[in-house]
Amino acid sequence: MNKLMQSLLLVVLTSIVFQAHAASEDKPFAEHKVVLQISDADPTKQTLVLNVASNLIKAYGPDKVDVEIVAFGPGLRLMFDDNHNKGRISGLTGSGVRFAACGNTLKKVSKKLGKTPALNSNASQVPAGVVRIIELVNQDYILVKP
Repeated sequence: MNKLMQSLLLVVLTSIVFQAHAASEDKPFAEHKVVLQISDADPTKQTLVLNVASNLIKAYGPDKVDVEIVAFGPGLRLMFDDNHNKGRISGLTGSGVRFAACGNTLKKVSKKLGKTPALNSNASQVPAGVVRIIELVNQDYILVKP
């Protein structure tokens, strides 16, 4: 049993390291790296975070800026498949913006709702949104909380 736990832990840690490293390889020529935090359910703030991502792409060009939007807490609603910003998220994904949904928040929301809400197909689930932000900041991303 102990060997099984060690092997499982190794697989989990390897996937976390790979995911953190893969983010910086997505845009090898990016001169700017930005992580945008959304932790608010307010639709105006959710629109604002998408506007900021769009403005960064317009200002620097999609190859010169690496942007990831991380949603946790009430901000996770931005990543729900039925969110009214679904089209904008799809368009930003086409420009290289990544979307990360907090797994911890998703578990709590699922427990409260009695079912797991569908996530936008462009969103990747991460174990913890705050941890993802810390990983990116440690890779020299600038944290912006619009």
